[in-house]
Amino acid sequence: MRGKPVRKAVIPVAGNGTRFLPATKAMPKEMLTVVDRPVVQYAVDEAIEAGIETIIFVTSRNKSAIEDHFDTAPDLMATLARSGKTAQIAQLEKMQPVAGSVSYTRQQVPLGLGHAVWCARELVGDEPFALLLPDMVSFGAQGCMAGLMDLYQEVAGNVIAVEECAPHETSSYGIVGMGATVKNGFAVTDMVEKPDPTVAPSCYYLNGRYILQPDIFELLASQERGAGNEIQLTDSMQRLAARQPFHAHPYAGRTFDCGSKQGFIEANVAFALRRSDLGPALAQSLASLLDDHRSRAEFA
Repeated sequence: MRGKPVRKAVIPVAGNGTRFLPATKAMPKEMLTVVDRPVVQYAVDEAIEAGIETIIFVTSRNKSAIEDHFDTAPDLMATLARSGKTAQIAQLEKMQPVAGSVSYTRQQVPLGLGHAVWCARELVGDEPFALLLPDMVSFGAQGCMAGLMDLYQEVAGNVIAVEECAPHETSSYGIVGMGATVKNGFAVTDMVEKPDPTVAPSCYYLNGRYILQPDIFELLASQERGAGNEIQLTDSMQRLAARQPFHAHPYAGRTFDCGSKQGFIEANVAFALRRSDLGPALAQSLASLLDDHRSRAEFA
C-alpha cells in the first residue's frame, strides 16, 4: 500500500520557553544549542534527511532569530572568506535550505500544540505531512523521521514514532497500545495520555515525530480544549484513529527532551561524547566531576 508522498514538514516553534528563563527572555528556546547547533537545526536536518522538501515553521512573536538562522548571511560569509575559514563556510552552506523551501506562519494566541498544527493548514494543503517537535532531539543509526517514512511507504495512513520507557514511567507520557506487527512497526490499537502503570496498554511512548493525514485539520478545528485548557493534538489523533489506521515505528536510537533542563543537559553531554574532537577530553572531565560529586556527597 502506498500513500501520497510526504513532501512537507511542520515544525512548531511558537512556545515561550518559560522553563529556560532567563536564558529565553530574549532568545527563542529553539535557538539554544546542543553543542554547537541550535535545537531546531536538528529537526530540520532530520526532516531533510528523510526526503522532506518544504519546511513550515509555526512561529510567534520574538522568533525572528529562527528566520535569520535559516536565511543567508552575506556579511558573515564574506568575513569568513577573508579569514580563509573554508570549513566554516562549507558548514554554513550545507545547512542552508534551498531557496523557497522554508515557509513561516504565525500562531497569534498560545492555545497548545494542536492549535499550532492547525495554524499550518493553508500551507500544508490537502496532503499528508510530517510533524517534528523540535524539543525532541535524537541520534541513531537512522534518523527517526527516515524510519517513519520507510514504514509509511508500506502502510500509508498515519504513522507515529515511539520509544520504549520503563513500566513505572508510563504516567509521564502518551502511551500507545500494540496491535499486529508490520515491517518496522506495529498497528496502534489505543492512545492514552499519561496512564497509570497498572493500566498502561504498553511501554511505548510518543516521541515527537509524526506523519499525519490532512483530515487532522478538520478535527483540530472542532477540538474542544483539553489538558491545560489547550487544544491537544493527541485528542484529535484519537478521534482520527476512529476513522483511519495508525501505525507506530519503534525508534531504535536515543531521544532527549530538550524542553526540560535535565534533558537539554543530557543531550549536550551525549552529543559531545559522540564527537572525536570533544568526546575523549570530555569523558575525562566528567569522570573527575563525578568523583568530586561523590566525595562531597559522602561528607555532606
